[in-house]
Amino acid sequence: MERNGVSGAALIDIDGVLTVDWQPLPGAVAAMERLRAAGLPLALVTNTTSRTRARIAAKLAGAGFPIGEDDILTAPSVTAAYLREHHPGARCALLNSGDVREDLAGVTLVDVAEGARGDVDVVVVGGAGDAFSYAALNAAFRHLQRGAGLIAMHRNLYWRTSEGFDLDTGAFLAGLERAARVEAEVTGKPAEAFYATALAHLGAVASEKLMVGDDIETDVLAAQRFGITGVLVRTGKYLPETHRSATGTPDHVLDSFADLPALLGQ
Repeated sequence: MERNGVSGAALIDIDGVLTVDWQPLPGAVAAMERLRAAGLPLALVTNTTSRTRARIAAKLAGAGFPIGEDDILTAPSVTAAYLREHHPGARCALLNSGDVREDLAGVTLVDVAEGARGDVDVVVVGGAGDAFSYAALNAAFRHLQRGAGLIAMHRNLYWRTSEGFDLDTGAFLAGLERAARVEAEVTGKPAEAFYATALAHLGAVASEKLMVGDDIETDVLAAQRFGITGVLVRTGKYLPETHRSATGTPDHVLDSFADLPALLGQ
């Protein structure tokens, strides 16, 4: 499928592109319906760590989006695949706000505090929230001091809610890395492993895909570095100053996801 020079399939971020606080952005549902009607292969790719793929699909479907669980690729599901391949059998201390254990099948999980005896191989950091207490962060720090590895589902600094921006994992991850003198392996966007998994999910090469996101660095420019066409939308966490100071230029900039069908010639 080719639309005005953009062909193949679409990778679409969720939070800030389709929804804010899980409420649909204006025109997003209608745009998704038009893409579905046109037969465009697509996958929703998200660093969201507060809900499982099944719960995300149910939430989006309830809001009117023609989306199913198989259309969704999350940072936890990619992290699980990464752990199974690179750290098989490891005891993983999970620090995450929200229950995503269903998407971490095949991974041996322990609560950060439960591994106080030191029998933790990897600290896995998910999404920030109330679970990121001093006690939990300090326990993670002690595991790292004892030699545990550090894997982060993402290093986003903030996300947009209906009340404004909230701090995210990256703000805490930087402190853990500096204090423990380690560097995290990142498995969600913008990691190469995440985009490689997304490409395989749709069975297309990078040049046949486009990535739609509200984060110019993590979503758009990262995808472009892997040969994927980047589309930045001016919704969600988009800020003019971050656009101006970005490390590169998006292939396309749209006011919102509602404008994507027009870009694709639908």
